[in-house]
Amino acid sequence: MAEPPARSLTLRDLRNLTPARVGLGRSGASLPTDALLAFTLDHARARDAVHAAFDVTALREGLGALGLLTVEVKSRAGNRRDYLRRPDLGRTLDEDSRRQLISTRYEPCQFVIVVGDGLSPAAVDGHALELVRNLVPRLGSDGIKAGGAVIASGARVALGDEIGALFGAQMVVMLIGERPGLSSPDSLGVYLTYRPKASLTDADRNCVSNIHRAGLTYDEAATKITWLVREGLARQITGVMLKDESGSVAPSRITAPPSGEHD
Repeated sequence: MAEPPARSLTLRDLRNLTPARVGLGRSGASLPTDALLAFTLDHARARDAVHAAFDVTALREGLGALGLLTVEVKSRAGNRRDYLRRPDLGRTLDEDSRRQLISTRYEPCQFVIVVGDGLSPAAVDGHALELVRNLVPRLGSDGIKAGGAVIASGARVALGDEIGALFGAQMVVMLIGERPGLSSPDSLGVYLTYRPKASLTDADRNCVSNIHRAGLTYDEAATKITWLVREGLARQITGVMLKDESGSVAPSRITAPPSGEHD
């Protein structure tokens, strides 16, 4: 018996596969009212996430409950207005914070956790503690222990490198709120840098992103981060030289093709 012909996929099928705005329809020359209202609501949620309050108190108490020595610092961005208009100010510590880290003699450690508000404090407030709660025991089982945690206000990603260097850490693991999207205003990102210092670039970091309720779970993210921390410390690299193979049974190897075979 012949198989029935495959059903053609429709725009409705595509919409069920992605949160992206596709096939919204049209009302005259404009969007349908429902689509326009949904867009306006998501846009408002994204703006609210950028300007949400950073709950430093709850973070400090939560990290302390996990047994982490916690320090609070600030970037040179004195307020949210400066932070948004001057990204460079969020990449360096203010003088008081820098003096605080320099004057405190920290024991050299394998890694330090930095939690920064970033472009979505709502993401950090919603996900950072649960991620750390999943992450720290995994690393501990591999014999990798955090030297402490730093809560950074007005933070951009590069601020973690300066903090890690002053902390004397071999690696910095920075949790930070990602730029809100219209489908995910509370997405958390994690950046890992081996031998952090202020002059490094994005090419020197690994990133695990899209950690939120409809994205990467805490368990999945913690598994990836643990692999990257462990392998980064062992190989003494991060960034473009360290490919995430946490989902592989065995690391991939580049081998020469048999004689006579070419790409």
